Amino acid sequence: MPHALCPDLDFIMKFIDEYRDAQIAQEYAQAIAQITTQSWTIMEICGGQTHAIVKFGIDELLPSQITLIHGPGCPVCVTPVESIDCAIAIASRPEVIFASFGDMLRVPSSDKDLLAVKANGGNIRIVYSPLDALKIARSHPDKQVVFFAVGFETTAPATAMAVYQAAQQKIKNFSLLVSHVLVPPAMEAILASPHNRVRGFLAAGHVCTVMGYTEYEPIAQKYSIPIVVTGFEPVDILQGIYMCVKQLEEGRSSVENQYSRSVRRGGNETAQRLIREVFALCLRNWRGIGEIPASGLGLRDKYAQFDAQRRFKIANHPIAESAECISGLILQGVKKPHECSAFGDRCTPEHPLGAPMVSSEGACAAYYRYRQQPSISVTASS
Repeated sequence: MPHALCPDLDFIMKFIDEYRDAQIAQEYAQAIAQITTQSWTIMEICGGQTHAIVKFGIDELLPSQITLIHGPGCPVCVTPVESIDCAIAIASRPEVIFASFGDMLRVPSSDKDLLAVKANGGNIRIVYSPLDALKIARSHPDKQVVFFAVGFETTAPATAMAVYQAAQQKIKNFSLLVSHVLVPPAMEAILASPHNRVRGFLAAGHVCTVMGYTEYEPIAQKYSIPIVVTGFEPVDILQGIYMCVKQLEEGRSSVENQYSRSVRRGGNETAQRLIREVFALCLRNWRGIGEIPASGLGLRDKYAQFDAQRRFKIANHPIAESAECISGLILQGVKKPHECSAFGDRCTPEHPLGAPMVSSEGACAAYYRYRQQPSISVTASS
């Protein structure tokens, strides 16, 4: 999407620092102030956007009528306690090599975390892709290798490819603990809540790079709410806010694409076909939010042999959250991290009560890291 104040923005901007340019950021902040005539609450879905907003003080550049709230855009944060308990039960088995993204190791369960299992001798490997876990399975045929498949639509294609390759290559010692979740059903759950305050959304650009944004169009129409697909740098986010506020002020509610350098309306059709081949929609429980119909991806029956829960005969049992942790309210945009009485005291990255304080995309971690000190200025050298 071209810069509203500079139509040739996409052509001019070639380097990442240019998306952190202080002058362009200030121009957008001023433009937002000029068009704002009433109060609006906008939710960014992605935890990466949340970190950029807090780190660069983007919310502090906006007029007082604009309130940004943080949504459930961190897959680590919304993975429920029972899934962590399942992961711990599997990872504790002596025949298992348990592969996971690094963020998951510190997420608290009902008793301990995966890092404690590793400290007690569990064979837990940090990987950057499910294909890395598949490679481990090929190299260790005497072990059962289990990958903790966590993420939104962004990471689902790589997980699907790992399963597809395992099936094609007849690899018998590889399986998944699946906890993939989908963004559009979560947005609908937020909008349907009696506590909803959201008047506009900034949608996650990386999710839309895979899935496109046709799924958002019925939501915008049904709830009369603007949705702007937005990138992750300060200028991206400010431009997305400008586009959203402009729609709100003009009484429009459609889906617009700020992140046009990466996102197309139809998304990546090859990746989508692979997801549909391996996964089917399923009910998913979201940490702090509850069950959302058709909000998860589960393995299709033809790939059921790669389901770690079936392989190890481990069932999910719903478990209550910490009574002191308000992560559910934070993930729904009802409260912000600093409104939690435990924030920065009884809940820290070293001793977290909830997942949003652990994850690199968690809102609580962002506030702990950046709001304990002055925000970083938006400059070309940031």
